[in-house]
Amino acid sequence: MTRHAVARRLRWQARSLLTLLPDGCTVVVRALPKAAVASSARLGDELRSAFSSAVVKMPK
Repeated sequence: MTRHAVARRLRWQARSLLTLLPDGCTVVVRALPKAAVASSARLGDELRSAFSSAVVKMPK
């Protein structure tokens, strides 16, 4: 049950961040156990950081 709740929160947060990535990108998000107790704001901050880092590392 908790796993599905975390997955829903992550999907909701990631939806607004997909515009940061180029078209055609595939994203896989893996939640560690401590994500179950993290706030939605914290999950959003972590995702935003990960997406920004991924964009910087992408070949131009």
